[in-house]
Amino acid sequence: MRCPKCDQKERQYKNGKTKAGSQRYRCHSCGHSYTPEKKVQGYSQAFRQKAIKLYVDGAGLRRTGRQLGIHHQTIANWAKEEAEQLPEAPMPADVKTAEFDEIFTFIGDKKTESISLHL
Repeated sequence: MRCPKCDQKERQYKNGKTKAGSQRYRCHSCGHSYTPEKKVQGYSQAFRQKAIKLYVDGAGLRRTGRQLGIHHQTIANWAKEEAEQLPEAPMPADVKTAEFDEIFTFIGDKKTESISLHL
């Protein structure tokens, strides 16, 4: 192993690890600290897509998290990021005709007398 700064091969000492678990080294000659082979942090794009697909298909955040062994909030964050990248939904044209089928609705405010309509 060679120091990337001074190209010295001898006297390269272990100097801790990174958060991802990669071994760090320190060159005794120049004092430079470096990581020769960095590990990639995070999840692959394919894994993210799998988690989002499970969630969108109706599995729910917590169930998906348990199945894949990750926190449910991580899946929520990934889904939110994906949703923000989607294009805006087009506005529908003006509605000229609407059909209702036995709708029972509440009109008014709960604090005051309300009107119930059976359409």
